[in-house]
Amino acid sequence: MAKDLFSRQAGEYARFRPGYPPELYEFLLSFVPDRDHAWDAGTGNGQAAIELARHFRNVTATDLSSEQISKAAKQPNITYYACPADNTPIAPASVDLITVAQAYHWFPFDSFAEEVRRVSRPGAIIAVWTYHLPVIHDTTLNDRLIDFYINRTGPFWDSERRYVDDRYASIPFPYRRLSDRNFNMFYDWTPAQMAGYLRSWSAVQHIMRESNIDPVQPFYESLLDRWPEGELKRIGFPITLIVGKVSG
Repeated sequence: MAKDLFSRQAGEYARFRPGYPPELYEFLLSFVPDRDHAWDAGTGNGQAAIELARHFRNVTATDLSSEQISKAAKQPNITYYACPADNTPIAPASVDLITVAQAYHWFPFDSFAEEVRRVSRPGAIIAVWTYHLPVIHDTTLNDRLIDFYINRTGPFWDSERRYVDDRYASIPFPYRRLSDRNFNMFYDWTPAQMAGYLRSWSAVQHIMRESNIDPVQPFYESLLDRWPEGELKRIGFPITLIVGKVSG
């Protein structure tokens, strides 16, 4: 079963987790001839589902966390379910596109693949993507972020994080691979926004549960000598997308 690591910080996740660039969706949709029904698995608070709803008649969005679902943006053509990704109420042979944004590494790959095949129409497309550590466009600050990631939070990441670290190069993908593509998304953030994003990390939440200490606060304070609160810095998120065909 997939892990639920984000219920506790569902509010931070909704406020601070980044969305995805239009170019990613444009590229992905070029593989999808039929746009009746999309399924966004591991939807979180619906970042990808909202965009898919602009292109598909119906979108089903699922997440293991009911807390995450409660924070999701609502649209008339999106139906949300709190359920495991490998055991959904989706009708058989009904889905044209399956997407998994920044969640596939948490899934049980074999049983999820069985569910994907159960719900897919002939010719259905599956796309999974991940973003790695953000890049602060200031070398000194970025070095501090890398140090925080490796040395402060590193021991507290779940083992599945290794797939994100290698940008899904080693992740199981039991579908016919059609394309791999890299993208970037950019934001202009204040230090407080960066801190909010870091608090949405599962490793940070592990630290807070085990020690009742917020590891982000001292890191946030360490940024302020070069990044005063209220000042914007450009932040980049490198994305890796894998597109495949479910069968055939």
